[in-house]
Amino acid sequence: MSEKGDGRDHNPTGFTMWMAGGGVRGGQVIGATDELGLWATKDRLHVHDLHATVLHLLGIHNLDLIYHYKGPPENPTINEGEAYKEITMG
Repeated sequence: MSEKGDGRDHNPTGFTMWMAGGGVRGGQVIGATDELGLWATKDRLHVHDLHATVLHLLGIHNLDLIYHYKGPPENPTINEGEAYKEITMG
């Protein structure tokens, strides 16, 4: 997927990532894409969910962590996101 046709742009609708260690249960595949690998079709997660999951693995509830940066108090998951606990060991 590329706006200019040179293959250098990112595909925001279906991508791969991996996680290891720190309480992540190994040997699992979560989600799926269409036959071209272009669109996520199953178990879609938003980046807020991934951030909440990492914080969960660190023992922090995503809505409990607040920081101050140029204005009102902020939350790393922008008051959204749920930890995807199927990734974790417990």
